[in-house]
Amino acid sequence: MSDTTHDGAVATSAPPSADDGLTPAELAAKYGLAVSGARPGILEYVRQLWGRRHFILAFSQAKLTAQYSQAKLGQLWQVATPLLNAMVYYLIFGLILDAGQGMTTAVYIPFLVTGIFVFTFTQSSVMAGVRAISGNLGLVRALHFPRATLPISFALQQLQQLLFSMIVLAAVAIAFGSYPSLSWLLLVPALLLQFVFNVGLAMIMARMGSKTPDLAQLMPFIMRTWMYASGVMFSIPVMLADKPAWIADVLMYNPAAIYMDLIRFALIDGYGSGNLPSHVWIAALGWAVAMGLGGFVYFWKAEERYGRG
Repeated sequence: MSDTTHDGAVATSAPPSADDGLTPAELAAKYGLAVSGARPGILEYVRQLWGRRHFILAFSQAKLTAQYSQAKLGQLWQVATPLLNAMVYYLIFGLILDAGQGMTTAVYIPFLVTGIFVFTFTQSSVMAGVRAISGNLGLVRALHFPRATLPISFALQQLQQLLFSMIVLAAVAIAFGSYPSLSWLLLVPALLLQFVFNVGLAMIMARMGSKTPDLAQLMPFIMRTWMYASGVMFSIPVMLADKPAWIADVLMYNPAAIYMDLIRFALIDGYGSGNLPSHVWIAALGWAVAMGLGGFVYFWKAEERYGRG
């Protein structure tokens, strides 16, 4: 089309477009455009995570290798650190405070070492989860990927570290008379349930830590309190025998205590089912499902906000 102006010049105008009058949302729908970084549906999010499963594994292995790369003993510190903690706790709680009441030395030492190794698995997953987003903002802002890969990778890193430590834990158990048996197969479902629980908890802490970096300074105090309340160094029902029964019940059904006791029961011959709360496997499964699904949904709901603060 053309129009003649007052000085005789000819001006041209574009023909009307089929897009005229469409709102931005309608234009985006027409041409298949989407908001950059928008949160996908939860099923699509799961599909994206599955598509990046190789990255999750490789990233966790790289972090595990780099963790002690500057130390001369390298990854031996994965085992040495909890063992040194166990020695200190045995000196104070086992010898001085007699926290192993009701247990022989052959049972108490594997009991203590197992508790420290297993609780450290959860503790390290939580601490890594707090920094999963805030400590990797460069990666989050530079690349488009499901952010849940980060807390999952860090929890997987801690699982790999625990599996490496289980070799030493098995050696300690054998040294004190608990030899391999069919009950050791229970380690597999117990560790799997604890891993699912840890992943969910790491996701919750990752979302909270992404907006409140100072949470990383507070968490060591919270985790230390949780450790003392979970019976890492002592038997909860024995130490609380003179207290109201509901206090021991609450502490025994807390997830850290449940997973520790399941692994102790599987590994230590002298630690029988009488030391476990009723329906312990149902409780372990319930904690894993509730925390795993709840943590995943809680993290997913803030997917589009990570790295934008």
